[in-house]
Amino acid sequence: MKNVLAIALLAGVVGSGMAMAAEKTMTPQQQRMTTCNQQASAQTLKGDERKAYMSRCLKNSQSAPADKSLTPQQQKMKECNAEAGRQTLSGEARKTFMSACLKKQVR
Repeated sequence: MKNVLAIALLAGVVGSGMAMAAEKTMTPQQQRMTTCNQQASAQTLKGDERKAYMSRCLKNSQSAPADKSLTPQQQKMKECNAEAGRQTLSGEARKTFMSACLKKQVR
């Protein structure tokens, strides 16, 4: 009986530790979902109003596009694409430029 109780207690401690670890490793989208959900609950929104609010909140239309973080690869792609646009490259020339630009090391 004591062994069963000890095992159950140990499982509870390990389970709560995993839950805490899972909370610490939430993706930005998961964090946004949690925040939006809490805000919708605080406003006691229900039905279609809640759906509309959640949609707007998850799209984060209030924040500027620069607020969204890009991965280094996405940032590099954005910069190369902008440079190709400034040079008004198209077709094979653009393809060659983009390939060379994306292969360059980020300083």
